[in-house]
Amino acid sequence: MADKRATIEEVVSELHDGMTIGVGGWGSRRKPMAIVRAIARSGLHDLTVVSYGGPDVGILCSAGVVRKAVYGFVTLDSIALDPLFRSARQNGEIEAMEIDEGMFYLGLLAAAQRIPFLPTRAGLGSDVLRINPELRTVTSPYPGGVFDDGSALVAMPALALDAAFVHVNRADTHGNGQVLGPDPFFDELFLGAARVRVVTAEKVVEPGALLGEGPVQTVTISRLLSDAVVQTPNGAHFTSCAPDYGRDEDFQRLYAKSAGDPDAWAAFERRYLQVDEQDYQRAVDEERSKSGAA
Repeated sequence: MADKRATIEEVVSELHDGMTIGVGGWGSRRKPMAIVRAIARSGLHDLTVVSYGGPDVGILCSAGVVRKAVYGFVTLDSIALDPLFRSARQNGEIEAMEIDEGMFYLGLLAAAQRIPFLPTRAGLGSDVLRINPELRTVTSPYPGGVFDDGSALVAMPALALDAAFVHVNRADTHGNGQVLGPDPFFDELFLGAARVRVVTAEKVVEPGALLGEGPVQTVTISRLLSDAVVQTPNGAHFTSCAPDYGRDEDFQRLYAKSAGDPDAWAAFERRYLQVDEQDYQRAVDEERSKSGAA
């Protein structure tokens, strides 16, 4: 079997302007932030970002690489809205497709199954159809069925991705991914919906070693759903990656506070986002030492 190990730089060098990329995780939890930071400093443009959004969406919007965002929410969990995303959305700097969380799931599922859409009642009776006029409705081709009441259903289009990135606790060199925390979210669907699939991990181990880390049920990502695997210790920072580490609330507050002031944000970018991953992690350690955090 192939050894799928790669570097952040190798992965990002394969991206190009105009791509649709999916970012796994959920809110401010287990986001592939090392890859996000690399994309933010890459100089790419006109990306469509598909995400159960957190700081990934905010940072990419601020970097000017996003043309369109597709999301059910963009939150920092302990902070209700990502401030950089909010600014980009309110100022009309990006296009947006705002949809119900369940519709988002069905869009990924349709793409993973290689079908054009899936019908759903989600979104009916809400403003989802009004603010997304491109959405269409369908009626059941099986009239009189037990679930057919004659009403229209939303036809949620497939969210097909050019590339997808997820972060896990462990992976092996063949590209199997292991989630040791309480929730795998929908990472396998992001990978299934994509043409190019990248798994980043806190640690990459040899084949067969994952079961020494946790039971077989924790190996949620098959090697058939990955093209590259990247070892990125603390690669989800400042989001959580339980049980390896929790969300860095002090750093998240610094991020959100800096986003509200142009000078503070310019300083934040210089120190944390316009540097490579090694220098980022070094700067985070320095900030942690300065603040006296454990």
